[in-house]
Amino acid sequence: MIVIANYGVGNLYSVKNMLKKAGASVKISADPSDILSADKLLLPGVGNYDYGMQMLNKSGLREAIDKFALDYKRPILGICLGAQILGKKSEEGTEKGLGWLDFECLKFKSSDKFKIPNMGWRSIKVIKDSLIFNNLDEKARFYFVHSYYIKCNESKNIISTSEYSINFCSAVNSNNIWGTQFHPEKSLRYGLSLMKSFANL
Repeated sequence: MIVIANYGVGNLYSVKNMLKKAGASVKISADPSDILSADKLLLPGVGNYDYGMQMLNKSGLREAIDKFALDYKRPILGICLGAQILGKKSEEGTEKGLGWLDFECLKFKSSDKFKIPNMGWRSIKVIKDSLIFNNLDEKARFYFVHSYYIKCNESKNIISTSEYSINFCSAVNSNNIWGTQFHPEKSLRYGLSLMKSFANL
């Protein structure tokens, strides 16, 4: 069973629908006992960094999510804001992130050519083998909507990069923890392929 953590931010039902298309058993829950009994956990997120962390800390799920990832070491996937909060902090606010991975989030610099947010379809360059990229088409493109990007302090955590004014980290991994800056649930067959790989871990 994959549980989607409902902490008040994120497009929960589009994520659930994509996971169901991938053949997964899935439920949305704000119950810590469901989190701890899950086989895999998905951490969605859309919007402001501080608001996301505040909602997570108020949700009553923080302890269960930490235990799931760090003690049980079961697979967890963060999407967009849900990926950004896996790190330590963001220029978008002052709240501390989960701190599971050593990275921070920085804001893109706007220009005439590159507007903020980075919104639309972008290619990814897989730079490190990862289980969530199993069977992924070399021409895979994913849908992005974000104004801040992940800057890893440890290059070993970067599993893919993309281009938008700069070369930036578009997916991270450390052991049982994955994060994608892009939205697989909005990325059609490429997103479905990634979700199948996650479901089959």
